[in-house]
Amino acid sequence: MRKAFFPGSFDPFTLGHLDVIKRGVDLFDELIIGIGINADKKYMFSLEQRKKFIEDSFLDNPKVKVVTYKGLTVDYCVKNNIDFILRGLRNPADFEFEKAIAHTNRDLEKIETVFLLTAAATSYISSSIVRDVIRNNGDYTKLVPKTVRV
Repeated sequence: MRKAFFPGSFDPFTLGHLDVIKRGVDLFDELIIGIGINADKKYMFSLEQRKKFIEDSFLDNPKVKVVTYKGLTVDYCVKNNIDFILRGLRNPADFEFEKAIAHTNRDLEKIETVFLLTAAATSYISSSIVRDVIRNNGDYTKLVPKTVRV
């Protein structure tokens, strides 16, 4: 069984995340979306809200599972027999950042990282941009799935 793990903070879950997951789910038997817990980080949305946003986006897809986790992503993958980490790339800066993480992960454990380029239509969207739009009372609904529209 080919399982992949798509880690992130998803604060909030965006159309870019949705795009990568929808395309990535066809590559694997199971795709686990992992919401990382970082006690040092201040989130706009609670862990429960973020989990619900994602779960509600994939209610009709039994291949997608949403979990929360602490610690290293590779440790979660090893404990749960996951051989692949899925990551989305928006631009060259993302690639350089993600490449370093992928090399480190592979050095720590036998984990392969699979990169998917984001769709051109969503490549400019980031969670930090969405949070900024929300904080300034802008129309963020064009940047997130319907499940995130609060």
